[in-house]
Amino acid sequence: MDTKDPKILSFLCNWCSYAGADLAGTSRLQYPPNVRVIRVPCSGRVNPQFIVKALRDGADGVWISGCHPGDCHYNSGNYFARRRFYIMKELIEFVGIEPERLTFSWVSASEGKKFQEMAIYVTERVKKVKDKKSPLYKEI
Repeated sequence: MDTKDPKILSFLCNWCSYAGADLAGTSRLQYPPNVRVIRVPCSGRVNPQFIVKALRDGADGVWISGCHPGDCHYNSGNYFARRRFYIMKELIEFVGIEPERLTFSWVSASEGKKFQEMAIYVTERVKKVKDKKSPLYKEI
């Protein structure tokens, strides 16, 4: 991995997005190796504190991915995740962190190609922000 490549921490729903990542891997689809995966039972279980901690501890970007609307194995977990995502995006922008560092997507178990495309998209998006040479946290 190139040192310029951003560190992306992804929280993937066990039932859909993680299975989509697995399909991308077994299909030998190439995507950036800088995407680190954390498997969660449901995207609705991603606590906003996880996002803050990831950014504080050195992740350049955070990607949350879950089941498509209406397909959640826990009925409405992905709707909770979507609401949290929009609030979190506004909050991190308010405190001075670029909102492009946070991405949310829907990827199902049969969408290995979409997972690959999203991994590339998230990496390129965060790389553009990182290339601005703007520090994540300004020194006081």
